[in-house]
Amino acid sequence: MKLYLLKNGVNPRRVRIFLAEKKVRLGVDLPVEEFDMESAGHKKPDFLARNPLGTLPALELDDGTVIAESVAICRYFEEMIPEPVLMGRGALGAATVEMWNRRMELELLLPTIDVFVHTHPFWVGRRPQIADYGAARREHLVARLRWLDGALKDRPFIAGDTYGIADITAQVALVTARGALKLAIPDDHAHLARWFAAVSARPSARA
Repeated sequence: MKLYLLKNGVNPRRVRIFLAEKKVRLGVDLPVEEFDMESAGHKKPDFLARNPLGTLPALELDDGTVIAESVAICRYFEEMIPEPVLMGRGALGAATVEMWNRRMELELLLPTIDVFVHTHPFWVGRRPQIADYGAARREHLVARLRWLDGALKDRPFIAGDTYGIADITAQVALVTARGALKLAIPDDHAHLARWFAAVSARPSARA
């Protein structure tokens, strides 16, 4: 088994945090190969033979099967290492976590990536940039931060009483927003700030 990651990649970081919560030591328990944007090894034939879309992360199993997409990889490890439960316990628990994780993807993570791609100098010449779209997505993201602050007023974590994959998705989105977009949690978002401090204090946050 081998895990392929992208240095500083947002979705690879989701898998890193998830595995850290599962107590999987990358490079010790699970071999890792890490690519970077500059050399773009994940866009070269050797890797494209494994994952033709050239996206990361990707997990190659011992029989050669390749699982791509971060949540699919997390699902695999959730089944292989059931505790701690990070994707919900029972039918209702799993559905609730799935609902909130999708919301965090669609309402926080994707807008964060869109703003980064369409407004940040790093992407000049790498991807087409539409500044107005980036600005609109930033407004969307700011609005969703306020929405999430309200959602967190009566529970400690995104999907309920326990930390899980929805928290991981929101966590990497806000870390990216703060670092790449210079968009911090507003001072009047007390519930969101409390949540972010709690997840940032977890050892897995440094994975």
